[in-house]
Amino acid sequence: MASLIEIKVPDVGNVADIDVVDVLVKPGDEVKLEQTLAVLETDKASMDLPASAAGKVQEVFIKPGDKVSEGTLIATVLPGAEEGGAAKQEEAPAQQTPVQQTPVQQEVATAPVEKAPEPASQPPATQPAVAAPAPLPATSTTSEPGRAAHATPAVRLFARELGVDIHKITNGSGRKGRILRDDVKNFVKKVMTEGVPQSGAGIPAMPSVDFSQFGEIEEQKLSKIKRLTGQNLSRVWLNLPMVTYHDEVDITEMEAFRNALNAEKSKDDVKITGLMFIIKALTAAMEQYPQFNASLSADGEKLILKKYLNIGIAVDTPNGLVVPVLRNVKHKGINELSAELAEISNRARLGKLMPAEMQGGCLTISSLGGIGGTAFTPIVNAPEVAILGVTRAKMQPVWDGKEFVPRLMLPLDLTYDHRVIDGAEGARFMAAIKQYLGDIRRLLL
Repeated sequence: MASLIEIKVPDVGNVADIDVVDVLVKPGDEVKLEQTLAVLETDKASMDLPASAAGKVQEVFIKPGDKVSEGTLIATVLPGAEEGGAAKQEEAPAQQTPVQQTPVQQEVATAPVEKAPEPASQPPATQPAVAAPAPLPATSTTSEPGRAAHATPAVRLFARELGVDIHKITNGSGRKGRILRDDVKNFVKKVMTEGVPQSGAGIPAMPSVDFSQFGEIEEQKLSKIKRLTGQNLSRVWLNLPMVTYHDEVDITEMEAFRNALNAEKSKDDVKITGLMFIIKALTAAMEQYPQFNASLSADGEKLILKKYLNIGIAVDTPNGLVVPVLRNVKHKGINELSAELAEISNRARLGKLMPAEMQGGCLTISSLGGIGGTAFTPIVNAPEVAILGVTRAKMQPVWDGKEFVPRLMLPLDLTYDHRVIDGAEGARFMAAIKQYLGDIRRLLL
């Protein structure tokens, strides 16, 4: 008699506590290999969990609303007689079975997410900076509501610099309940970790409005990824002093070269888009200015310089923005990057990305070129320190010193974290990108 096969959550890229949003099978159902058993959702993606064995479902161990992680038992399956051989082959540890995942998102960016990403560690890219958390347990040394906070002027100044209402810190760890600098830091960490949606630190809450009084309405629940992306973007907006630098680059020769390359391809070949050249130019500029390939430590004391070059690309999907990451772009050619981006973008739109495929980005590109626009302000996909926005190129008359000539001009928008990048560095970085795109032969140097 065939033995039961356990189906477990496979390796999902160091993501824990994944929400179960739907269970599609029940005991007694016959399932086929790779048939979707359940739908899981993280803050960056929703994932179809496929069956790693075929047969009759004996027991289901999860339900909607549960949280699962790698190795969690999903169901047991009794393989059929004709399927026993194949089922036994699938009896290998669950982590050997690749899971197809569906993004709902990060993100992006609007850019990033305006997705996502990682967020950061998505998403997203995604959490107001200082929202009022649930009151901490009261002790004999806690401050009473309406009573003046017990803190030194230096600690009060520190709290104001972080945008914290010191009266909302109810636990002072110092002598006689005095609020210390660490109490302020812990308050901010608690709020950012819990993602409490209420307003605080003097930021007025948005009023609740009954829109039905004005006419007929319909409510649509936001997906988890959109909710968390919004929180992450709010956190980034309130915590990062961001600057956006706008410029244009002449891509007339680059476009002529791109069109010539595409003309040599067959109809089944993946066409080269201008984004491929932007990726290569951005990579070269990041090597020239390594502070753009960095992240600021959580305490703000150190700059973590990265020796790898991964570029996140904001992708618009039916479920929201996600930011898949192209890895080791420095060592890949234009054709290879084109094929890889086409494949990963298609899987993103079909909802089949792994969470790990949206992690590890160094800098994100958010392109609206296929839609239009002349400029926008993308939000940095923290913990990255910059994001490059791209809008639609158009022909413009450009003065060459003697006459106006038609040139194809591409608008670029660089948003950066002003704690790490100053204005002159931002301008020089953009100038380097323009130089590479204006004469792509420089990418060979």
